[in-house]
Amino acid sequence: MATEANGFVFVSGQVAMDPSGGATPGDVVDQTRLIMDNLGMILRDLGLGYDDIVKTTIFLTDVGDFGRFNEIYGGYFSADPPARSTFQVAALPRPEFKVEIEAVAAR
Repeated sequence: MATEANGFVFVSGQVAMDPSGGATPGDVVDQTRLIMDNLGMILRDLGLGYDDIVKTTIFLTDVGDFGRFNEIYGGYFSADPPARSTFQVAALPRPEFKVEIEAVAAR
């Protein structure tokens, strides 16, 4: 899920999977919240936090969801969100996934 190299932590793409086995939320807002919470757990386990993220890549199955996604996503950072690239993709690994986020953090 995460690899470290030269002071950077690379977190593989995260999708809306509930670590306790719950169902994937149907809405992009709820999926974004779950992904960001999961990403936060990964970072905390490594002694890092959201503000250590320097770059993200966002994959959306519908770029029309960007505004709603961005409102939730941006709320996880104490200042401006980090640099990012956002792409619309035809599909993600399972049909219910609407968003995937990968991140790079710096120590």
